[in-house]
Amino acid sequence: MHFSYILNLFLYFPEDKMEYIPAVISFTIFAIAAVLTFRLIIRASKKEELKTRRQEEEASIRPPKEDS
Repeated sequence: MHFSYILNLFLYFPEDKMEYIPAVISFTIFAIAAVLTFRLIIRASKKEELKTRRQEEEASIRPPKEDS
């Protein structure tokens, strides 16, 4: 009972639909930023994967050092 009252406090549907424009603009900006960030993380991850593979290959090719 109280839960529905609390939710109604946050719901607001304006009569003038022009008030939706700033929300759509900010949503679009944040959605584009999220996609770009995701792609940046994927690109950095691929670079790290290649670097790790190179290091693993170098470690397996080199003979182990003998302690003197």
